[in-house]
Amino acid sequence: MSDDQAESADEPVDPDAADDPEAETETETETEEASGLQDGDFVRLAYTVRTADDETVVDTTRQDVAEEAGIDEEDHEFEPRTIVVGAGHVFEAVNDDLIGKEVGDENTVHIDAAEAFGEFDPDDVRTVSAEKIDEDDRYPGAHVNVDGQQGHIETIIGGRARVDFNHPLAGEDLEYEYEVVDVVDDRGEQAEGLLGMYLEHTPEVWIQTDEVEEEIQVEVESEDDDEPEYETETQTVEKETLYIEATPQMTMNQQWLFQKQQIAQQIMDRLGLDRVIVQETIDGTGGMMGGMGGMMGGMGGAGGADVEEALEDVDVDADEIVEELEEDVDLEE
Repeated sequence: MSDDQAESADEPVDPDAADDPEAETETETETEEASGLQDGDFVRLAYTVRTADDETVVDTTRQDVAEEAGIDEEDHEFEPRTIVVGAGHVFEAVNDDLIGKEVGDENTVHIDAAEAFGEFDPDDVRTVSAEKIDEDDRYPGAHVNVDGQQGHIETIIGGRARVDFNHPLAGEDLEYEYEVVDVVDDRGEQAEGLLGMYLEHTPEVWIQTDEVEEEIQVEVESEDDDEPEYETETQTVEKETLYIEATPQMTMNQQWLFQKQQIAQQIMDRLGLDRVIVQETIDGTGGMMGGMGGMMGGMGGAGGADVEEALEDVDVDADEIVEELEEDVDLEE
């Protein structure tokens, strides 16, 4: 027997550990702690998506790439975007590649057409009546909505139009080039990132704790033990609130208009918030209504001396007005 074997044989054995299968599992878990990005992490990505066939730029967060590709999008913010790993914000292949990555890591992921925007389906190219298309959109290449389906016109002859209802990128393999710019831990920045992803721009947001009065049902003592009784009681509770300063872009954003309830709920669930408040600020512009309001306000607040000055401005004799008023009073008496 070697010295090492002897020392090992002399070591005391914990009988509980030998019979406890969880002890080994816990040790393995401690040594195999996950590192790098994991599902649920907020991460800021810089990326460019191109078609694999001809390298046409489909989407990018880089201003220089957009300019080189001739992408002209007004009010579009070309900057890294915040996504949540594992939340379906990126293609599944990209999400899988992000697991374990660190800040500064970069890679290019190939995405098959079937996993991107689907294969091209010839059955989704159909002939429809031109009457279903707005007159202004009756030309080849126009993007149209027919019976609730989005498509683009291939040809239009007489009263018939050939419309392709496939996604414009159907059948295209993609190359997704990305860089992990940062991990976002601040909840305010996380909210900004999620809103920016949905709205294509980032409104001003802040999180604060508000004290709110709520009516709740509380159980009271009852003579009948089988039937508990309740009464309404007003209590002051604390609510973590995300405030969003509404912008003109938000009021025109179709996704926000039709899905703001779902978007707000997703943000609350992700950030552990109690509520979302969207507030709108309207500044005076000094336009016609503002000018009229100022004029009426000035007259309404005028004292006796101010009235006489006002009358002088319009070339009216104040003494004559007073005399006429006194004569009217005498007649009424």
